[in-house]
Amino acid sequence: MTVYGYLRVSTDKQDCENQKIGVENLACKRGLTIDRWIVDDGVSGTKAPEKRELGKLLKRIKSGDVIVCSELSRLGRKLFMIISILEHCMKTGAKVLTVKDGYELGDNMQSKVLAFAFGLVAELERDMISQRTKEALARRKADGKKLGRPAGSMNKKHVWDGKEKRILRLVDQGVGKVKIARMTGMGVGSLYSFLKIARNGAK
Repeated sequence: MTVYGYLRVSTDKQDCENQKIGVENLACKRGLTIDRWIVDDGVSGTKAPEKRELGKLLKRIKSGDVIVCSELSRLGRKLFMIISILEHCMKTGAKVLTVKDGYELGDNMQSKVLAFAFGLVAELERDMISQRTKEALARRKADGKKLGRPAGSMNKKHVWDGKEKRILRLVDQGVGKVKIARMTGMGVGSLYSFLKIARNGAK
């Protein structure tokens, strides 16, 4: 078991120290010792995990590991991003503890309730994305627009071109976003961009 202390801090040194003290105190109360510190210094929580040190941590964690952080908002500023991160930790078997929220993700009733909530949110999101994506693709096809990117185009915004159907199928199957990104060779940020366009496409 490895215990990680995760800090996402501004350029304010005092903010960093305050977070660190809180994380250490919580770990001590739980009889844990921080084995390794992971710090995202001056990085916005709106950035996709893989563009932060947090992304490297999520790839490294294994069952039994523990992540201790100041609060859930340090993991991310977007609800679906936080849900995706917690879902990944839950499936991996890693625990998450937060200082200010008093939150605990692990083998407890709170986590079981959260898992149920994850399922409801994921099912709702899958239905919405599936329907809107199908409508958007159908409309593009009806308009005579080519679904793949133009030959020779290297625009990074279209890294999902040619993968739309596979992404949609995986979403329908309930596969998590982190796993879909890994299976399709995309970054989580690119996957979120695709899903955002899919949502907006049917509006």
